[in-house]
Order: sequence, then C-alpha cells, then structure tokens
Amino acid sequence: MLKIAVMVSGGGTNLQALIDAERRGELKNGELSAVISSNADAYALERANRAFIPSYVLRRRDFDSTDAYGDALAEMLGQLDIGLVVLAGFMTVLSPDFCRRFEGRIINIHPSLIPSFCGPSFYGLHVHEAALAKGVKVTGATVHFVSEVVDGGAIILQKAVEVREGDTPEVLQKRVMQEAEWKLLPRAVSLFCEGRLKIEGEKVHIIE
Repeated sequence: MLKIAVMVSGGGTNLQALIDAERRGELKNGELSAVISSNADAYALERANRAFIPSYVLRRRDFDSTDAYGDALAEMLGQLDIGLVVLAGFMTVLSPDFCRRFEGRIINIHPSLIPSFCGPSFYGLHVHEAALAKGVKVTGATVHFVSEVVDGGAIILQKAVEVREGDTPEVLQKRVMQEAEWKLLPRAVSLFCEGRLKIEGEKVHIIE
C-alpha cells in the first residue's frame, strides 16, 4: 500500500472526500497515512482525528524562509515514508526546490478548469468570484501534478460544472465541490496509487 499524506490549511472538505472514498474501498493500493496542516486551528485536523489518521502541524511562520519550510516538510515526509503528497486546500506556496524533489509525486486540486482562473492570486472564493465576474457559463475543477509554477503542472483529470443564473460565489463553490472536486480527487489519487498515471512531457496518460 502506498502511503498518502494530505496537506491542508482549513476545513478539510476534500480531505473528507478522500476519507469517505477510502472507507468505501475506492483508494486502491493507497492508504491515508498522515494529515499535515499549516494551520493549528484547521478543522481538517479534527476530521483526521475522527478518522484515526495521524496529524501534524507545520506552520510557515515558524521558519525563516520558504526553502527552510520545504526542507522541514520534506524531512517529515521522508520519515513517514510517504509515496504521494496531496494538496487539498493547502494555502502555503511551496518552494521550487521542494516541488522539484517531489516531482511526479505531488498533486493538487484546483476549483476551476485550468488554464482558466488559476495562478497565485486565484484561490478559495476568489476563483469563483472571478468566474462569475467574467460571466462564464461553465466552470469546474482540475486535479494536476504540482510543479514550480503555481497551478502549472500536468493535468490529470478535469470535470465541468454548470454556472447558473443567480449563483453567488458561495453557491458556485459548493456546487463545484459536490459535483467535481469530491469526485475527481479520490479518483486521481487511486489512479496514482495503482500506477496508472504516466507523464509524457506536459501531458498525463491514464493507463487502462
């Protein structure tokens, strides 16, 4: 079984989707082995405790630099023998060195159809506010490998979600979570753990 670490900063709804998927037997060849939070008050830690998953807090502000934070995180992941790192609402930007060290072993869920509404300033409700301001009719979510470029790694899975008349950012956020994020992330994690993802350049192929 491949050991999975989920990195969080807030409520942990995507973590819960992974926990529920594991309980249903849908994380094939993978095991949720650690939850690492950048925020000591994150509700995601309570979700981890309820699921009996060991949890840890590693705050960026306790380190002098992004590189030092990345080094500490890499050391922790190594000690835990983690094979896959999942960013699930993790709000701390990781250092380029860390991203290179874990290249091909770290994935992220983003609440838009990349390349739309992505990059350093697009996170949380800001993504959905931008989508509504632009007047798009369709949005969605993307699971992708993490690279040195924020939201720039190879795309694994995407799912479209309808934007409806009268949507608020909060309503749209909830629909994207329910219809896309909570379905895509467990599937992508399972595909990785099964060894069914092959990266070729900027593309990811799913091995049947």
